[in-house]
Amino acid sequence: MTTSPAVEALSTPAQYEAAIARVRAAARAYYGGDGDTAAESVLDDATYDRELLAIAAYEEAHPGETSADSPTHQVAAGAAPAGDVAHTVPMLSLDNVFSAEQLAAWGESLQRRLGRPVEGGFTVEPKLDGAAVAARYRDGRLVQVVTRGDGRFGEDVSHVIGTVEGLPELLETPVTVEVRGEVLFTQAQFERANEIRAEHGAKVFSNPRNGAAGTLRAKDRPYRLAMTFWAYGAVPLDGGSFLPEGAPHSEVLALLSRAGVRTTRDNPAALLRVRTVEEARARVEEIQAMRPSLPFGIDGVVVKADDAAEQRAAGFGSRFPYWAIAYKLPAVERTTRLLDVEWNVGRTGVLAPRARLEPVELDGSVVEYATLHNPADIRRRDLHIGDTVTVYKAGDIIPRVQAAVVALRPADAVAVPLPEACPHCGGAVDRSQERWRCVKGAACRLPALIAYAAQRDCLDIDGLGATYVNALVASGAVADIADLYTLDLETLTAASGSAKRGASLLAQIEAARARPLSRQLCALGIRNTGRRLSQRIAAHFRTMDAVRAADAEAMREVEGIGPEKAPGIVAALAELGPVIDKMAAAGADLTEPVDPGAGEGPLVGEDGRPMKVVVTGKMTGPLADLGRTGVKDLIERAGGRAGDTVTAETAYLVAAPAAGGKLSSKAAKAQKLGVTVIGPEEFAELVADHLA
Repeated sequence: MTTSPAVEALSTPAQYEAAIARVRAAARAYYGGDGDTAAESVLDDATYDRELLAIAAYEEAHPGETSADSPTHQVAAGAAPAGDVAHTVPMLSLDNVFSAEQLAAWGESLQRRLGRPVEGGFTVEPKLDGAAVAARYRDGRLVQVVTRGDGRFGEDVSHVIGTVEGLPELLETPVTVEVRGEVLFTQAQFERANEIRAEHGAKVFSNPRNGAAGTLRAKDRPYRLAMTFWAYGAVPLDGGSFLPEGAPHSEVLALLSRAGVRTTRDNPAALLRVRTVEEARARVEEIQAMRPSLPFGIDGVVVKADDAAEQRAAGFGSRFPYWAIAYKLPAVERTTRLLDVEWNVGRTGVLAPRARLEPVELDGSVVEYATLHNPADIRRRDLHIGDTVTVYKAGDIIPRVQAAVVALRPADAVAVPLPEACPHCGGAVDRSQERWRCVKGAACRLPALIAYAAQRDCLDIDGLGATYVNALVASGAVADIADLYTLDLETLTAASGSAKRGASLLAQIEAARARPLSRQLCALGIRNTGRRLSQRIAAHFRTMDAVRAADAEAMREVEGIGPEKAPGIVAALAELGPVIDKMAAAGADLTEPVDPGAGEGPLVGEDGRPMKVVVTGKMTGPLADLGRTGVKDLIERAGGRAGDTVTAETAYLVAAPAAGGKLSSKAAKAQKLGVTVIGPEEFAELVADHLA
């Protein structure tokens, strides 16, 4: 679970005033931009939260020195443009907690305010990372959209009507109501928005949240950017009777959904009603586990008392209601410094840039490197060495650089230099597409590609090491992996220097030809795939013909392949078509057998679904020689599903004993979640019938 962010104490009035100035400047950049300046905030969310907590701690310790306009006492830190449209009911912020203990303390404080336990239950829903608005419908027609502003007055941004998905211009019923929710960019909309802005010579957005806030207020752009709306509540408008008096929060959102408005009920992390704070905490864990796969950004989870009467009894503070709380999740976006860009050449000859960063903690781990897509993307994002950049990471997703904070660019910053020649072989570079590549293609890194294909996880050609691979490539006998299947004894004897070794290699290659589709796929070395994902693709499609016929939408149906990976895999398969044809002609098995034991085994749950098992540490006993891949294979043979991160859905954590008897971070998390932790020997007994 989330832990409270570390707070650097403020000890003097000067430090306190400086912290207020930093917070207000960051809030002003976020709330006050027009879409082109909104990306210039100098603080990321995690730093902003730490600064606010430090200010609050100083004020608690020095109540006589509290500033009259402290950001801790104002909605949006007092920096949002107030506008001149009065809200029908104040539009407040939410207070935050950062740990299970703080959530429990909030539940206890709510109980004290009511003078009894909460009887109406709680709702739990994602805290969408966008810009809050009030949308006013009269007789079913959307007539006005207003920003939150300072909570009492907001700006009229009705010019966005008709451009926001989930916020229809006409409802299915002619009702009068004010809907409240978040306008944001989904990840796909964000990428498209930055492409459009780059085409028009505008700076790219540093992140979806700031981009949405600015786009709401922008009126004179020569282009429109699509955004999405999710409602999290509603209030009566003009005395309308659409909302039943005393209706619980969950019922209000159900009514809005039926009327045609998209609500927090209508997404993968949908609103859930629970009875207790402890059940709410468990749901927070579930939503946190979903976070990497959600199509939009969330920075927390909101827990609310569902019953309207209990909400009224609990009441409101000056900035937030006492009956609701935002459980903040670990930051998945931070700012840090871009130190350098390194260029590598992939197995297919593609030039792959990688950002080297000043180390920064992100989503529970320290990040020093991040993905950069291609040279065109680097120029589109206007990246300079020395820039402060926003970096995004969630779950197991590889960190990626999103944009530069241009306001913090140092005077000596230089645009990221692009390679004039292939970084690996020094040859010419093909710049005809966004993804540059060596003109030699796979031949540039051919020995590495062949060695990869021969390894245990792929074709498992025992004995075909780097020396023999280099000899085969140098002789011209092997120009791609399909050529391995055409090698004869004479060629292999010459490459290995021994007829005996040549005969052994020939036998290994014959065995490799019969490997199933999953192994053949893995051997192709397609970017963003490996043994595990190749197995899933093969199990899903069963034949290479079906794999090659799949478009991006069909490829996304495979577990673990999202909207980012699918198009690249489909394109790579098309490019490798001639190699795959040669493999088929050489007699390679391009089908995947059906596992007769599927759906059976000790790791199949009572619902018939595979149990998730996570392994950590160096295995001992019967598992000692299997290696990480071997243990994952064992899990799947026993009917389970191998995972990398511990979540509430994990059935077992197989944990090797840690040095000094200390708990590993995964074991500590498993204990907190109630996940069963067992040792390698105990797990080996559980799956003994499936040990090879």
